[in-house]
Amino acid sequence: MSSDQSAAMLIIGNEILSGRTADANVKFFANILGKQGIPLYEVRVVRDIEIEIIEATLALAEKYDYVFTTGGIGPTHDDITTASIAKAFTVKLELHKPSLEKMESYYGAHLNEARKKMAFLPEGSVPIETRITSAPGFRIHNVFVMAGVPIIAQAMLESVLDTLPNGMPVLSRFVEAYIAEGDLADIMDAIQTEYPDIDLGSYPFFRNETVGLSVVAKGRNIDSINSAIEKIATHIKTLGHELTIDAELPN
Repeated sequence: MSSDQSAAMLIIGNEILSGRTADANVKFFANILGKQGIPLYEVRVVRDIEIEIIEATLALAEKYDYVFTTGGIGPTHDDITTASIAKAFTVKLELHKPSLEKMESYYGAHLNEARKKMAFLPEGSVPIETRITSAPGFRIHNVFVMAGVPIIAQAMLESVLDTLPNGMPVLSRFVEAYIAEGDLADIMDAIQTEYPDIDLGSYPFFRNETVGLSVVAKGRNIDSINSAIEKIATHIKTLGHELTIDAELPN
């Protein structure tokens, strides 16, 4: 692993892989973690199957500094993430009484056995709490286990940011033009070689019945990002195309 802080996401749920539900968390997590200086380097999606959750969790926890899981911590039969991660780290589940008390206050007479399941956390874990829900997520070692519902998952992430280190943020700039990707392939290859400390990517789009391209420079070195974008913009102009370029990043 590099000296930089790094993160991965593990999305858990049959509904994602079946296409019934579209993930709405990766973009948010990537942006927030990038600003924190902890770039998201990998995303995996697994089914609600114990062994798949265990194997993916352990593999990612070994490879990256932080792992964020979403999904599978609710009250239904297929919500097996909490139990699976407890098994991954060979610990038992135990009742977290403060969480149960919050759930009792919130649900009242509607707190059934299925909902009480959400108050059981792995031994040694630290609950992740939000104002949105009385049911917690949790952290165990370098793994943060969160709900799949976007508004809850995102609130849980924001609630743990203060516990994460602040590194140099990941910055980006872009230039867009109605130009084909192949017209910029050579110059992009040369610029990427010239500035190995950034990631240079090209992303085609289709607007107004016309194909265009967004070129994004991303990294921590502002000077390299600015220089790369300016060179791309200059090349696009020499080819006779109009372009849109974002504001220069502050130095």
